[in-house]
Amino acid sequence: MGTVSNPERGEGMRTTTAIFLLLAAAAFHVPGEAAWGVGNAASGGGRAVRDGVAVEFNASPVDPPGESRSGPTAGELVDVRFRIVEESTGKPLSGLRPAGWMDVGRTREDREGNAFGCREKIGLYLKGIVGIRPMLDLNAYFLLVLNRDPSISVIDPLVGMTGKTNLYATIPLKKPGADWTLRRDEKRLYVTIPDAGQLAVIDSDAFKVEKYLDVGGRPSRVALQPDGAYIWVGYDGGEGESGGVAMIDTAADNLVARIVTGKGHHEFAFSQDDRYAFVTNRADGTVSVIDVRERRKVRDVATGPMPISLDYSKLARALYVGDGREGVVAAVDGIRHEVVARIPVKPGLGPLRVTPDGRYVLAVNSSESVVHVIDASTNRVAHELAVGAEPYQIAMTRNFAHVRSLGTEFVSMINLGELGSGATPPVNRYEAGPGAPRAAADLGISPAVARGAGESDVFVANPANNTIYYYMEGMNAPMGNFRGYGHEVRGLAVVNRSLKETEPGVYGTRVKLPVGGVYDVAFILDSPRIVQCFRMEAAESPSRPAARRSWTVEYLVKDRRVPSGGAVPVRFRLIDPKTGGPRAGVPDAYVLYYASPGVRRDQAPAREVEPGVYEASLSITAGGGYYVYVGSPSLKIRHADLPFLTLIAGPPGTNSTGGKGK
Repeated sequence: MGTVSNPERGEGMRTTTAIFLLLAAAAFHVPGEAAWGVGNAASGGGRAVRDGVAVEFNASPVDPPGESRSGPTAGELVDVRFRIVEESTGKPLSGLRPAGWMDVGRTREDREGNAFGCREKIGLYLKGIVGIRPMLDLNAYFLLVLNRDPSISVIDPLVGMTGKTNLYATIPLKKPGADWTLRRDEKRLYVTIPDAGQLAVIDSDAFKVEKYLDVGGRPSRVALQPDGAYIWVGYDGGEGESGGVAMIDTAADNLVARIVTGKGHHEFAFSQDDRYAFVTNRADGTVSVIDVRERRKVRDVATGPMPISLDYSKLARALYVGDGREGVVAAVDGIRHEVVARIPVKPGLGPLRVTPDGRYVLAVNSSESVVHVIDASTNRVAHELAVGAEPYQIAMTRNFAHVRSLGTEFVSMINLGELGSGATPPVNRYEAGPGAPRAAADLGISPAVARGAGESDVFVANPANNTIYYYMEGMNAPMGNFRGYGHEVRGLAVVNRSLKETEPGVYGTRVKLPVGGVYDVAFILDSPRIVQCFRMEAAESPSRPAARRSWTVEYLVKDRRVPSGGAVPVRFRLIDPKTGGPRAGVPDAYVLYYASPGVRRDQAPAREVEPGVYEASLSITAGGGYYVYVGSPSLKIRHADLPFLTLIAGPPGTNSTGGKGK
């Protein structure tokens, strides 16, 4: 599809899915219920038929061990599924891209006070109107940015808050993070904190730190084993002392073992059956083999003087270890744990990765500015491919390897499908911003390239200009970018919340229901064009007061770009959970606001300017990003209980947020 934003202007971009949805919204009017119908109201189900296609909706609770629930409950996890089949045959329809949203079954109002029901709200969601967000977006994914300072930026690529920012949240850390990984279900994010000797455990639904685990030493690299059972943290010992690994049980997020392995930096790989973990000891020139079930080291394998990177080939059932000093890739048998081949290349090796099918090993060489391609079926070098100067990171999608280099702003692309064809595969490239990464200080070890929500899109960080670029494979240039919002960008990760095909014809995701009540479940499909509203009922949680849990806020803003150097009015509504409408007569509503990074915080009273609409005057003295929170002591609403608003202050004359707009 076409360009989503102008990279030179730094405007927010939208993914391919969002582009299609916007086009779909413009192409047809959402019909009334007589034409499309509404799914049956139930605790979590419904069925609709259109043009020979049946869509079945189901929402079932995720029961904790030993418990059973009769239906969805507020505050608990729910599996949301849409089964799409041919009506006449029941044949599952695969490869579709449905979209969906969930919102409590209350109406919204337009600027003239006209009510919006479920069908009309679909149009609002598609347009990405500022301040109009569903309670649960089933298409969402978030880009996480690990900053050089102690923070993580959360960017929403699908719905831009303004034309210039997509910042959704900021997660403060006690010290700067070094590396990170997601749990298999992407509900937890684990970040190593070297200066604290800890691992931060972050709730990636709420985007807040749940706890810090003491792992000892200086933790750096962190990895998730393929079956998701354990998180592995490599920690360095003191001067002259051995370091090792810490094992974290992902079910309880607890430390279960610390195993001393050796001296130097530690990298990880795992056998295909998760029986063994392999850990480099860079200063000792060895790779430790750890029995995962027994949680103990069973062997040290000498692979060379400086084992710098490793990866496992499921096809060859072998571990490949690159030695940076010797310039040799060692193949280690995955069962006998012995070196079975030594493949000479050239000194200067850096990270290596095995292709998704396990056939080839790609090892970057920073000294030679090449990528060595090794055929794992023969343990011979198949290609030597020239890339940008001083390659230092490599990331893979299904079809391409993306190679980031220190000495150039261009990212090299290697087509994995052309490896081993006999001829030298071509190396393409695309520009990820002006300036080479080498210009930045302290690059760190976290990946600067992250796969997007699809199979052929990536995000690339350029630490030289603190900008993240969005690139779709096959395009000549990135399709959009995001600024660093005042932070120095170091690493990227993506949390995917969108509907995925979990089995043929079944598309689903797992969500936590924030409140009880009747939900509108909006569904849209491109071919055939289906717009459908289902309903789902969620019981109130018996463990939490409903009022405290379900207050919501609607920010009434036209544009989140505001002028600096004066007072800026911000209007909002507090939505009463008992009535589903705005609450009037709140005497003590207030707004807490601060500029990033939040050293100074200010509070402003809010006055009722019309029934149910409150306005606070914010003193915006300087440019930058501001976070705005709403609270009320009489309603027992703390400012942290409600979603926040992000404002971007520019020079005088920038659009103001005041007024009755949405």
